[in-house]
Amino acid sequence: MVVQLYEVHQKIYPRAVHGWFQYWRVALVILTQLIFYGLPWVQWEGRQAVLFDLGARKFYLFDLVFWPQDFIWLAALLIISALALFLFTAVAGRLWCGYACPQTVYTELFMWIERWFEGDHIKQKKLRAAPWNTEKILRTGGKHLTWILLALWTGFTFVGYFTPIQVLWQELLTLSFGPWETFWILFYGAFTWGFAGFMREQVCKYMCPYARFQSVMFDPDTLIITYDYRRGEPRGGRKKNADYKAMGLGDCVDCGICVQVCPTGIDIRNGLQYMCIGCAACIDACDQVMEKMGYPKGLIRYSTQNAIDGKYPDKDIYKHTFRPRTLFYTVLLLGIIAAFVYTLAQRVPMRVDVLRDRHTLSREAPTGGIENLYRLQIINMDDQPHRYVITVTGIDGLRVTRGERVEIAPLTTEDISVVVEAPRLSLQRPSHPIVFRVQSEDDPTIVREAKSSFLR
Repeated sequence: MVVQLYEVHQKIYPRAVHGWFQYWRVALVILTQLIFYGLPWVQWEGRQAVLFDLGARKFYLFDLVFWPQDFIWLAALLIISALALFLFTAVAGRLWCGYACPQTVYTELFMWIERWFEGDHIKQKKLRAAPWNTEKILRTGGKHLTWILLALWTGFTFVGYFTPIQVLWQELLTLSFGPWETFWILFYGAFTWGFAGFMREQVCKYMCPYARFQSVMFDPDTLIITYDYRRGEPRGGRKKNADYKAMGLGDCVDCGICVQVCPTGIDIRNGLQYMCIGCAACIDACDQVMEKMGYPKGLIRYSTQNAIDGKYPDKDIYKHTFRPRTLFYTVLLLGIIAAFVYTLAQRVPMRVDVLRDRHTLSREAPTGGIENLYRLQIINMDDQPHRYVITVTGIDGLRVTRGERVEIAPLTTEDISVVVEAPRLSLQRPSHPIVFRVQSEDDPTIVREAKSSFLR
């Protein structure tokens, strides 16, 4: 006797559905892909508007140019994204998963292609069960060829955010991709093809960590997709004009369409499940059935557990949106966003690092004073050239005798040798703290200071 420890995967053929939420999904699929595929081609002041140039260690974002030293803003952006996800989840469940997650978006795209080649869910099942013949080869082959082309173009676009896409396009025309570009195009394309074409709901069920910890962000006042069991039960079939209440039945006609349209194959009537991605396809499907039967819509709808349990009516749901948890998330999120915007607006497009000359700690100057040698690394983070003046303070009579002015091209790093001299009588201790000040001559608001020490 053989005992199966794991359930054999059964391919899900979601039934097509039309309705208000489906229109929103289509709109967001189109919007997100227009941004993803189109943004690398946007030019900004003679360069790619959005480019993460890892080789040059520069990240271009329209007017802004970020360097590795600006990692703090990347960390802040990740914190903002995480808090926003927590807030949206606490308020309205898995909105991200249902409408904007790349897995959802590309699965939707791949299912459009699948339906275009193979027909609706019934025809797809028949084609899968049919023996191999010319029609099956053409339909299945055409589907996979289109999937692969879309997946490869997705990988190409992804790499275009790290290698200038116009350069990448010329390499495509001449088939002269570099090894890393080839690897990432094929790697990203293969995962897109596999995840959106084959694994689909398995990624959401078994691989996505968000599905596992979403419950800790839900509470009875979270807006989720729910089945109104008080109205729908007991469920059962009936004719359209039958007096179902006299039959002891609820509004649910037990048609099963809500299960047929679900991309993860769950039955929402069994209550909230971690496999539900919040796509609201079951709402559109159920509303169509209710409309045909002449019943009120909303048997399956966005609601809260407390509203479904009758603790308050649906019209009062909005009153429970701002509660201690969501207020805490909102205040914290707004505070971090405000700090992020303020610090970004006050960001000085220059960085200065000071290193002492390792070979010459100090030496006697021809004038009788004491000289120290330093190496200043100045990064011009602006897209304009600047001429900088270098001064130093901290000791009476301290001055820069060499390297006090330098001109640096836009988005360039320069290493400057600077000689600093101090009168011998001003040096009372072996070491004195000093401060270098680097200021742009053409824009006095661009100024940085860096601390160091002067040795006697």
